[in-house]
Amino acid sequence: MTTDSPHQPLAFHSPLRGRLMNLLLVLAVALLVTGIFAPMLTLHQLWIFDHQVSLVSGLGDLWRDGRFLLFFLILVFSIIVPLLKILLLAAVWNLSPNDPRRRSRHLHLVHQYGKWSMLDVLVVAVLIVSVKLGSLARVEIHYGFYAFAAAVLLSMLITALSVQAAERR
Repeated sequence: MTTDSPHQPLAFHSPLRGRLMNLLLVLAVALLVTGIFAPMLTLHQLWIFDHQVSLVSGLGDLWRDGRFLLFFLILVFSIIVPLLKILLLAAVWNLSPNDPRRRSRHLHLVHQYGKWSMLDVLVVAVLIVSVKLGSLARVEIHYGFYAFAAAVLLSMLITALSVQAAERR
């Protein structure tokens, strides 16, 4: 096979870009895992009650409260979809497709369904909580929120760069 063969992984066509993309993918996974488990916010109510929330602890609360539909929606769109998106991008960059059209289908899938991550919903929810609580409570945002947002934005960047690289093939 020549270096221009469409049957080779994208990372093989440009080794430097391939290493950079793999580094960005590892960073995206690390940020996503941090965002899932790290505290996202603390709710300070009436100067006597503090409640720190991470995505995982929030899911646990939803499960215990019997809010199963909301539990599954957040689990799927905030954890599973972003993680699958990153894993599929890693496969697109590092595995040789038997059929180059298959790589295009995978990229199309990542591009279309990766938009379903819950970053925008999460941001809006935090803003609504902050505004509605007013003087009754105060919301303090923590690094887990920023890590989660960075992971989603980084995966969007990787997707755009992957589509661009695949189009050149």
